[in-house]
Amino acid sequence: MAWAPLLLVVLAHGSGSLVQAALTQTPPMSVNPGETVQITCSGGSGSYGWFQQKTAGSAPVTVIYYKSVPIPCHLGRGCTALSNVPLSMATLPIPGVQAEAVAVYYCAGWDTSADQGHGDSQHWGSDTQTHCQPKVSPTIHLFPPSSKELSVQSKATLVCLQGDFYPDAMQVAWTADGGALTSGIETSQPQQQINNQYQASSYLTLSATDWKSHETYTCKVTHETGTIEKVLNRSEC
Repeated sequence: MAWAPLLLVVLAHGSGSLVQAALTQTPPMSVNPGETVQITCSGGSGSYGWFQQKTAGSAPVTVIYYKSVPIPCHLGRGCTALSNVPLSMATLPIPGVQAEAVAVYYCAGWDTSADQGHGDSQHWGSDTQTHCQPKVSPTIHLFPPSSKELSVQSKATLVCLQGDFYPDAMQVAWTADGGALTSGIETSQPQQQINNQYQASSYLTLSATDWKSHETYTCKVTHETGTIEKVLNRSEC
């Protein structure tokens, strides 16, 4: 992932074998405070993830996660479902840009399987609401580093995205050729989605030399429903 020192920088990031076609995203831009910006990302065919990196070298955080039916969201203003938005495009409107919105934004896209259902809300009395929701295993996507990041910055950032899981407690571990990795890892706190399930992301940052010294990288997610591993082979990237 390559970052540039602009007010708003937006990058597209493919998901390896999950999406064969390259994503197309709004090019880098500079805007004045108070202006409204709409970033678009197209080329996927199922789900999108929007990420925001506030400072160079810090781990990006998930801003928006689209599942099956795109739900355009305003940064900091929540989401509104629009059934007529094509699955091939996702949008991230940023109204009234202020200093806190200055960041690098990039999107990821991948194909999705069928949605998993969740329980309905039950109402008891006049002021108590309970949510009856079964445990759901996370869906894992492992993104390889970009070639530009490797060539320009001589580093490699792997992104492990966990989506659609319940409850929120989970742990992420990384290995390289079977050996545990303990440094260069940043994992976000789970964030609740509009379907009451959760999403999170974990980032492994390596030097280009370290990246090339191993062949197999694994993101291991431990959840109440079990342990799930996603493997990335460097030679296939």
